[in-house]
Amino acid sequence: MSRIIKSKLLFIITIMLSVTFCACGGEKTGKSVYELGESRQNAKGNRQGVYYEIFVRAFADSDGDGIGDLNGLISKLDYLYDNNPKTTSDLGVTGIWLMPVNETVSYHGYDITDYYKINPEYGTMEDFERFIEEAHKRGISVIMDLVLNHTSDRHEWFINSVDPNSPYRDWYLWVDEDTDKYNIKANVWGHPVWNKVNDSYYYGLFWSGMPDLNYNNPDVRQEAKNIAGFWLDKGVDGFRLDAVPYLFDTTEVPFGESGLKKTVAWWSEFKEYCHKKKPGCIIIGEVLNDNPGTRASYLPSLDSTFHIGLGAQIANAVKTGVSKNNFLVNYISNNYAKYREANPDYVDSPMLTNHDQNRIMGLVGGKHELMKVAASIYLTLEGIPFIYYGEEIGMFGAKPDEDIRLPFVWGENDPAQTSWRESKYKDAVIPVSEQEKDKDSLLTHYKRIIRVRNENEALYAGKFRGIDSDNDSVLAYMMESENQSAIVLHNLSRESQGVEVDIKEYTLKFCQTKDGFEVNDGTINIPPLSTVIFVKDF
Repeated sequence: MSRIIKSKLLFIITIMLSVTFCACGGEKTGKSVYELGESRQNAKGNRQGVYYEIFVRAFADSDGDGIGDLNGLISKLDYLYDNNPKTTSDLGVTGIWLMPVNETVSYHGYDITDYYKINPEYGTMEDFERFIEEAHKRGISVIMDLVLNHTSDRHEWFINSVDPNSPYRDWYLWVDEDTDKYNIKANVWGHPVWNKVNDSYYYGLFWSGMPDLNYNNPDVRQEAKNIAGFWLDKGVDGFRLDAVPYLFDTTEVPFGESGLKKTVAWWSEFKEYCHKKKPGCIIIGEVLNDNPGTRASYLPSLDSTFHIGLGAQIANAVKTGVSKNNFLVNYISNNYAKYREANPDYVDSPMLTNHDQNRIMGLVGGKHELMKVAASIYLTLEGIPFIYYGEEIGMFGAKPDEDIRLPFVWGENDPAQTSWRESKYKDAVIPVSEQEKDKDSLLTHYKRIIRVRNENEALYAGKFRGIDSDNDSVLAYMMESENQSAIVLHNLSRESQGVEVDIKEYTLKFCQTKDGFEVNDGTINIPPLSTVIFVKDF
């Protein structure tokens, strides 16, 4: 054997030995790359780590009525994160986003009847307080869905406002039929937004059962702050703000006024109040728009917005097996540039899909191997990624909305299984109980990639910088923080791919599979549909 060949073999062997447990932070435990083991949880606080979006009704049931509740959620907190670095049974998430838990008249909770009460189907205020306590014990932050754009038409404020002489009349936007300030015949999303009662019209952007609050009224603005303060005092770590752009929709402001300007001014006021009330809390806004410039326009008044549109771009790259001309890396870079320009202190909130979108599993054709690549991409980007409950086990879901919010699949007759709605996809989903036993399952992959993220500063606190891989099938980028740099490589194709990237002084921290992986003369050969991550400490 020649000296050159021996040298190459030694280099490859050295690299492989450094990856004895590359799926969990490079710990030299002698374990296979397919196993989980003890890991360090270095990500801290509500601006690091990974969040998990939960629809309480669908997640876990404690009393056998088929409807998920807070006590059921408490019983399953250890599935999310048990705060024990020696266990491998938890997913490893560090934060929870609770979809609405307030008193409501609907299954989804986005039409609230009392902001200061818990939906009785979910439990009591004492249950909520215990949930916050148990989550915090485990190091899990909790943000709460706050629906401030509108109420239910059955809220006592609105019921009272129907009387023109009520002190609540101006809490909603009421106009006379002969108004010259608004177009009362306006239609949005195929329905009228001005709704007639007696001789007047009230504004309801989403539908007549969700009348919009009037944020021109200082009493309404103060009440919104009071509501936020109440829940911050209960222990929540921030809010997911629903319908951020619509507080002053273009059909809701008088002719000639800027709805955007007024909206940004209000949310800035709200954010300042929350930060003063509870320093360190995080305010994340829902801006359902694929245009990064539109999302960025609201960032001066928020800590973060969800990275809407990212999931579809990732799904497209994974399905086709290529990202031509480095499109996806450039797309992400350009999004971040717009965010940075709008708010230099922005925190990104990447996600694949959420409760308003067809689930990502359907977008990748129901293939777990493609889901693994999609997950590896967005879980190694900037900010705080959000997992939509069930994504980690490959749950399916497509419109109508109810079928995107189906019962989580625990399996093996788990008493916590909810049944609030029959799922037409349930037989296509491998339950948690089965995936937990499979070292190659989608759930196990999520556990690995989350642990790698939460251990390495470059991933949980770093900033994104694209790398031109000169290979349309390899997505390449760096994540750089104050003390660490990571090189992240994803093979999008179903065939092995080689890419030349300078990894001198870097240590291999994660490789999805060692079969076919090698480093040879500066070329990194990546197995099909897999991810490798190298890390260097400064």
